[in-house]
Amino acid sequence: MSGAALAVVVVVVFFLALYLLQRYGDLWKQQRLVLFGTLLSWYLCFLIVFILPLDVSMAVYNQCNSNIANTTTATPTNPSSRSEANLSPFPSMSVLFFSNSLIFCVRFSPPGKCEEPWTYIPNDTLEVFWRVVYWTSQFLTWLLLPFMQSYARSGAFSVVGKIKTALIENALYYGSYLLIFIALLIYVALELYTIGITAANTWGLFLLVLLLGYGLVEIPRSYWLSSSHNYVLSKSYFKVAKMATEKAEADEKLADVMEEVAGIHASVRQNHFLRKYVDIILTKCPTKYQEEMGINVEISRVDQNAAPTKRVLVKLHEKVVSAVQRHNQTQVQWSILLEQAFHLEDVAKSRNSSLRHFTHSFPLAHRGWIRRFIYTPTVEWFWECVLRQGLCRLLAVLLCLLSAAVIWSECTFFSTHPVLSLFAVFIQLAEKWYNYHCIEMVCFVGILFMCVCVYSTVFRIRFFNYYYLVPHHQTDAYSLLFSGMLFCRLTPPLCLNFLGMIHMDSAISHKNRVQTSYTSIMGSMQLLSFISDGFYIYYPMLVLLLCFATYYNLGSRCLNRLGFHQYITDDDLISDLVDEGRELIKRERRKRQRAEDGENRRWVDIFFL
Repeated sequence: MSGAALAVVVVVVFFLALYLLQRYGDLWKQQRLVLFGTLLSWYLCFLIVFILPLDVSMAVYNQCNSNIANTTTATPTNPSSRSEANLSPFPSMSVLFFSNSLIFCVRFSPPGKCEEPWTYIPNDTLEVFWRVVYWTSQFLTWLLLPFMQSYARSGAFSVVGKIKTALIENALYYGSYLLIFIALLIYVALELYTIGITAANTWGLFLLVLLLGYGLVEIPRSYWLSSSHNYVLSKSYFKVAKMATEKAEADEKLADVMEEVAGIHASVRQNHFLRKYVDIILTKCPTKYQEEMGINVEISRVDQNAAPTKRVLVKLHEKVVSAVQRHNQTQVQWSILLEQAFHLEDVAKSRNSSLRHFTHSFPLAHRGWIRRFIYTPTVEWFWECVLRQGLCRLLAVLLCLLSAAVIWSECTFFSTHPVLSLFAVFIQLAEKWYNYHCIEMVCFVGILFMCVCVYSTVFRIRFFNYYYLVPHHQTDAYSLLFSGMLFCRLTPPLCLNFLGMIHMDSAISHKNRVQTSYTSIMGSMQLLSFISDGFYIYYPMLVLLLCFATYYNLGSRCLNRLGFHQYITDDDLISDLVDEGRELIKRERRKRQRAEDGENRRWVDIFFL
């Protein structure tokens, strides 16, 4: 089994990252460098999460071998101590017996020999793996991805021009790194490695706690609220009203930009040396506007002095790409929200109907064999009207328990006598019996849930229109690269924080034990004393305050005060937006119904003619 588990995880995680990239990005239209940078950053971060549980089990296995080596070198003082040494790798461990209900957590190792984990990975392989993954992700997040962001947003018309623009925009960014590097080199030349890792982990932990505190509350609550059909429908109306405003703004901005393009198009003659750049800009415009500007019509003659400069065309090119991207995003999101609202209204009608048969207001565009033979209208009715509500509430309760376990462990992981962290208790209990399955399962569930809380928050964050991850292939290059930067900065400190929660970090457990390969390569919390003994220990406790703030929607209320509307049920302005969204859905339903009736009449006329 040597290396097989690692190979399987590497392949599975690659396809997971590729699927997410395909969902949020466009594999056929976006630049290859952008796709490669985003895929690599997501892939490396996901690998860290999935491989860390295997590393923990390997650390337990290495600790077992170390204990056996120490036991065999020691001389037993009496026969009973010799017998105890033969029974267990730990000299001080007594044999425990579990009840039948817990027998699955018991694993006996042969006397004098430790059983290898079923996911055994050689230590040398793990160390090389972590070294490559860590330093590649750090190179991506601090150097390459910021450069690629500027490259992707540049309006230059050539590769050299895009690179030049990216270097100029990042001059201050890279210059600050150079100054910090020189200062640290002068101050502590021998501790530069430690300082660098500490700075990266400290910055990541600062952002990690903020995102984790939101996700630990919002994810269980979102599943619980999704079981309420009235809540989901009202929130859908709110989103429709909000998207209608954004759609109108995007259309207006696109029209303004296209008007500017039309002026440039008319001012640059065909024989002008800037004409090729104007043609490139025109190809980025929607077809409707290209036809209105009359690309194939002879351009009216104007004074050549009115022709723009190349710098103006570069800025215009950037504005066109941004406006068209935002226009396409709003169009796709508007269509999706309409379909969701129509579906939710159909669910409400089916719930009140005596027939156990789900009825759609409009015929489905794609009706494959699954809907014809498996997901029939009767099955759909049972799922939407009966089963879905109970399953969402059950899942919400399970996620709430996991959130409570994480919050408690974050606030108590510094206590080693007694051990209060729940994850540390489970790991130490399984470690006594060398149950690698339990160790890996607890680690995998714990760190996966924490990653879901953090990563889902990253996917939900919206900073105006500069950073916004939009599904259905509508995310722009800048947002994709920025998400890769966030993942690379958040994942290493998240894993170190989890290792501290399970007391696998000697800086927390204060035990002389075998460290994981991850800790030996990426560093532990015991780097700088004033950080490891203060910030790393007490700052994660702030997650409790952030959870309370999220529970009472303090952030959403502040955003509402600032004019950025968030859905809150007890706000009068939000109620007005819900009513507006309901009216918009009624209007769109009537419009679609008229289109359906017109299409049916057309087919009837064709049939009789």
